[in-house]
Amino acid sequence: MKTSKIMAPAVLSMLAAASAHAEGYEPVQPLKAVTSRSEVASEAAAAAHGGNVYGDVVAAPLTSRPSLRDRASIRAEAVATAHAPNQNLDRRAFANSEVPPQFRTARP
Repeated sequence: MKTSKIMAPAVLSMLAAASAHAEGYEPVQPLKAVTSRSEVASEAAAAAHGGNVYGDVVAAPLTSRPSLRDRASIRAEAVATAHAPNQNLDRRAFANSEVPPQFRTARP
């Protein structure tokens, strides 16, 4: 009785292993190119010069609006912000996600 209980799983596992080896294996097939490299290159160049055919906006040139502020005032504000002692503070680094008052400074 004990021998039959031991032999049954062994025989089943051997059958399973034999059936696994019976499967056929198809290796990766080599690429069979229909078009030549020059044809592919010319199609790629035509597609690149054709624009974005999937774009959902009308192809319009980018325009910029003139600024109401002068360049010197913008640069001065950028320099002041870069030198501010609290520019890199993350409120998540503090308790209750609140920046303590001693770290808060009025920005220009």
